Amino acid sequence: MKFGAVALDQAVGAILVHGMRRDGLTLKKGRVLNGDDIARLRAAGVDSVTVARLQPGDVAEDQAAGRLAEVAAGANLSLGKPFTGRCNLFAEARGLALIDRARLDQVNRVDEAVTIATIEPFAAVEPGDLVATIKIIPLAVADTVLDTCMANVSGLLHVAAYGAKTAGLIQTTLPGTKKRLLDKAVEGLGRRLAGLGGTLGPELRCNHHEEAVAAALGEMTDVDLILVLGASATVDRRDVVPAAIERVGGTVEHFGMPVDPGNLTLLARLGNVPVIGLPGSARSPRIHGFDWLLRRIMADVGVGRDHIMSMGAGGLLKEITQRPLPRVEASPRMPGHESHAPRVAAVVLAAGQSRRMGSTNKLLSEIDGTPMVAHVVAAVGASHAGQVIVVTGHQAEAVRDALAGHRVQFVHNPEFDIGLSTSLAVGLAALPGDIDGAVVCLGDMPKIGPALIDRLIDAFDPDNRRAICVPTHQGKRGNPVLWATRFFAEMQGLEGDVGARHLIGEHSDMVHEVDCGDDAVLIDVDTPEALAKFS
Repeated sequence: MKFGAVALDQAVGAILVHGMRRDGLTLKKGRVLNGDDIARLRAAGVDSVTVARLQPGDVAEDQAAGRLAEVAAGANLSLGKPFTGRCNLFAEARGLALIDRARLDQVNRVDEAVTIATIEPFAAVEPGDLVATIKIIPLAVADTVLDTCMANVSGLLHVAAYGAKTAGLIQTTLPGTKKRLLDKAVEGLGRRLAGLGGTLGPELRCNHHEEAVAAALGEMTDVDLILVLGASATVDRRDVVPAAIERVGGTVEHFGMPVDPGNLTLLARLGNVPVIGLPGSARSPRIHGFDWLLRRIMADVGVGRDHIMSMGAGGLLKEITQRPLPRVEASPRMPGHESHAPRVAAVVLAAGQSRRMGSTNKLLSEIDGTPMVAHVVAAVGASHAGQVIVVTGHQAEAVRDALAGHRVQFVHNPEFDIGLSTSLAVGLAALPGDIDGAVVCLGDMPKIGPALIDRLIDAFDPDNRRAICVPTHQGKRGNPVLWATRFFAEMQGLEGDVGARHLIGEHSDMVHEVDCGDDAVLIDVDTPEALAKFS
């Protein structure tokens, strides 16, 4: 390839190296210059341009990127349209990204002109997610270099799709084990499996004794996977759960993993059926070492002792939120994978006991003849938010009656007396699965209007680090707050009478403040004195 600055009369048919913008003239990088372009450049006072000319044996950047992508893409991957030397590969199924790291490194060492970047091996992907990008650095690459790369990229990466597997669950109990804790585990593990295309099948509960667990294991038939959640964590290979597995002829493949949370996870096999012994931390909805094993099993990807021992790099999961991939700006998706404006729902928390108001339920107190909670719901309903979830608890029927006629979905929190965190978890769990975020509203903020909520939604851009939109007034942060779905699991793991406010500080790099111009975002009515100001 010839490259360099040339006079305009020598530039016809050459590739423009740098974009030009002058006096209303705009020519983009990579344009093949024609006679009209030269005339317009000359009229704009340009006398030379930097160009490239392909020579025999050169392959243009887009062609080279597309050819490499076609060969590299394995099962469940689709190609974007090559553009400016880049071709992206997108997931076509829910599953795990499988990448031959050794061959990837080999290709990237062939020549500086050719680069392939991928997401982390074994990363969980959704349909449409970006998995890899192939970028040709210069405007063309030698065909000999391309041929060498092509020889090494066949089936370099693919997506292993999750299968519809059924898991059985055994939970052990000790004196004092609460039924509610066991029921929550069933619900949480069921959601985990459903999220991977699986089903939670039979569940058995037994005493935390070797003989009892062994008997329960013997009853687990017609399942693809067995989960054992002990009332007491396994601390040794001779402990109750591993001993019970071996008692019925199973094999303990590995105990412990370099992933936290998940250190005390156990992997075993009972015939051809994998068995995972879970520590108590697996009850939390937060990402867990157990999830890494579960994903591999659901995608029929091998998992054993060696795999587990190699999970240490990246295995520190505490306080880490799984984040989606950044926006794809080059090599756009092919038809059928177009991007969309963020879809935002709303959760209105209306379950509290109004303890500071005395015997009065503040949410039912009338302001201008309308219950306070109805003011909030009306504002949300008139905004651009989609589905509206109202979480009830204290005096649930009265709250429902106060909102008669409003287009909302009610969900009840039976544990409203434990604290705000339980209502938040219930509300988030009721949201549809196809949204990008949700604005969390408090039922005692009657000055909030639809325009304010719309400003948060307009500012929301989770792919560009605007994943938490917080309203402000005179530098003070208030409510409601719009959260991207990536934070939902962490929010659902909160405990006690607290909201998600501290998570804003923990993820400050994803926060975008929206100055709302008035104090509505700072005013909640939770005392008789505050209510009197609205009378």
